[in-house]
Amino acid sequence: RFDRQIYVDLPDLSERIAVFKVHLKPLKLQPGLDIDFLARQTPGFSGADIANVCNEAALIAARHDRESVTKQDFLDAVDRIIGGLEKKTRVMTQEEKYAIAIHEAGHASVSWLLEHANPLVKVTIVPRGQSLGAAWYLPEERSISTKEQMLDEICATLAGRAAEELFLGRISSGALNDLERVTQRAYGMVAYLGMSESLPNLSYYSNQESFQKPYSEDTARSIDAEVRNLINEQYARAKRILSEHAAQHNALADLLCEHEVIFAADVEHIFGARPWKSRADILLEEQAPAELPISSETSPSAPE
Repeated sequence: RFDRQIYVDLPDLSERIAVFKVHLKPLKLQPGLDIDFLARQTPGFSGADIANVCNEAALIAARHDRESVTKQDFLDAVDRIIGGLEKKTRVMTQEEKYAIAIHEAGHASVSWLLEHANPLVKVTIVPRGQSLGAAWYLPEERSISTKEQMLDEICATLAGRAAEELFLGRISSGALNDLERVTQRAYGMVAYLGMSESLPNLSYYSNQESFQKPYSEDTARSIDAEVRNLINEQYARAKRILSEHAAQHNALADLLCEHEVIFAADVEHIFGARPWKSRADILLEEQAPAELPISSETSPSAPE
């Protein structure tokens, strides 16, 4: 009999690199593909998910009659698995298309200008699944998160709605998912992590199956007020950053309307290089001398 529990966690960055190397062996790959980038692009993926990405990338390459599986094939595979199929047949007016571009350019601009926001990969206004547009990032897989990091993420998430209000003079329903995420994160910071001004160092978390809240009605009102203040401050911060960089944001939105998909290189051309290294880059540099060679000669790697 089993008298102990065995917990198998999802693979971390270095483990995903190793898993990718296993599943890439049967594939004919484009020379110079970056396995490290692939692993960074798939946080939270299990071994089965990574195998699915490799199989899907091979199918996409075959559909395009390519002689080898390219970086773009892997990117398309990840996008399809995470976001669903592209819906290029969905009809939109130019006004709707521009509004979506303004929203997504807001996310991209503010995340590029904040130190702790996740590094941008690409932005698209091509509908995919239930989404009309999306900004794709390389999530930073942190063991712990600081208050500053969480605030930067909330600010970048609110930047789409802020850009709509600032540059279009109106807001839309396109920010629903953003608002759900920031509200959940803000309540977590205030009620569970003790990261508020009026309720510091207190965690109102209870793992007991009870219908009774572990705090009073007065405390509940204080939590609600703190969450509102936190979100309002970050929303104002996003508007301020966008106002200071309005010309660059609008250039990004125009480029997005023209090409529908833009990449980190396009954002860098408009805003300049980010002065901060990502956590994944730092980890790879530290592990490289040991057993994680950054470029593998045994198997050419993959995508954006």
